[in-house]
Amino acid sequence: MKDLKKYRKRSRHLYRLLSIAIAAIILTLIVPAIQAQDDTTVTPETISALQGSIDTTWVLLTGFLVFFMQVGFAMLEAGFIQQKGVVNALLENFMDAGLTGLAFWAVGFGLAFGTPHASGLFGTSNFFLSDALTYADGAPVYGGAGLSTFTFFFFQFAFAATASTITTGAMAERTDFIGDVIYSIIAGAIIYPIVVHWIWGGGWLAQRGFYDFAGSTVVHTVGGVMALMGAIMLGPRVGRVFGQMPKPHNLSLAMLGAGILWFGWYGFNPGSTLGTGNTGLMGLVTVNTTLACSAGTVVAMFFLYFRTGKWDLGITLNGALAGLVAITAGCAFVAPWASVVIGALAGIVVILAVDLIEALKIDDPVGAFAVHGACGIFGTLMIGILGQPELTNGAGGLLLGGGFDMFINQLIGSVSVIIWTGVTIGITFAALKAVGHLRVSPKADEVGIDVYEHGASVWPDVLSLPGDGPMAGSESLGAKSPAVGD
Repeated sequence: MKDLKKYRKRSRHLYRLLSIAIAAIILTLIVPAIQAQDDTTVTPETISALQGSIDTTWVLLTGFLVFFMQVGFAMLEAGFIQQKGVVNALLENFMDAGLTGLAFWAVGFGLAFGTPHASGLFGTSNFFLSDALTYADGAPVYGGAGLSTFTFFFFQFAFAATASTITTGAMAERTDFIGDVIYSIIAGAIIYPIVVHWIWGGGWLAQRGFYDFAGSTVVHTVGGVMALMGAIMLGPRVGRVFGQMPKPHNLSLAMLGAGILWFGWYGFNPGSTLGTGNTGLMGLVTVNTTLACSAGTVVAMFFLYFRTGKWDLGITLNGALAGLVAITAGCAFVAPWASVVIGALAGIVVILAVDLIEALKIDDPVGAFAVHGACGIFGTLMIGILGQPELTNGAGGLLLGGGFDMFINQLIGSVSVIIWTGVTIGITFAALKAVGHLRVSPKADEVGIDVYEHGASVWPDVLSLPGDGPMAGSESLGAKSPAVGD
């Protein structure tokens, strides 16, 4: 017992000595640093460098959120389509990010943000990020105290990947995988970047004073129009009965995807401030994003309930996305009350757009055009109607004393983007169709695109592969082996 007490006493002395030693080391390191800070004169250069560090951190973090939206799109699409096409949808969504990253690095970023051509139509420099990095005495130099080109590139790449991913939803379950690879590269390298230059890169629409803060036109209208053209040129899925929308195979995945997208939109919109210097703007953009999404969610749910007498989860999710898409252009240019109006109306627009697409017998499995195309166009035009004068260089929207000028300018920009995107992606899809790489072989309709293109099933215990034999309570896809090519 005495030995135990002596041991504990010695241990306490040892701990005290160690604590004193550690404290001495910490003081030795910290005190000179504090003294050095006291001796340092605060200059505009040091403040600028600090602000640059904070802004870089902000833009990277919000860029990470935007990139995480790729997961949201994948889950949303996987939940809304039939289970025999889920593996294909997941791979397309994931692959689109990789292809867009390379295409945007090689060509797209230069066309979008390179030195403007005299025409104002495209950029002419910084391909392969060639102007982003220089070397001084063997050390890399990445730019000044503000955002580096690399930081800005990553943020813009995340947006570019979104535009291409939108398209896959409308073309789900029937697109040739090689065709998807090709059109994704073209979209990321040329179609999308040209629009970016017009609006965000100092191009002709920017010179006209066109407003699109975070991408209702640049991202969502482009993605929505590509989706619509793809759905038209592919034709409907085999067995599709118009007027009877196929039921989503897994609403849990769809809800998870929509939730991730709402969360990611806080990178999409607030991140587009590209810095933290204007905290009032950051707050306004965040609040407007929240209110528009909330209004779109509630109005879409009630609007469909009054039509069907059912509380529909799927349309409620698309209502939330409709509000987000619609406010993306004007989140920095309208007051909070206006964002509620825009989001609420978008919740109705998305349902009416779904009705129109269905009446035209265009098969859009996830409502990609209704959400992104129709609501992107709607949100862009609403700036010309509800734009706050104090936030739009005194111009103001039509209902706030600004006259027709801003609305007409928004209309010109939106129509121009629709025409450019529709024509270029239409030519792309027509060429793919001519060489047999737009729609999958009819064999894929027999066994399912997952089996035909990938030899896989997302639920093998429920939807077994050919040759595996039926599982308990399931149906085999058929006796044929997975086909490759024609």
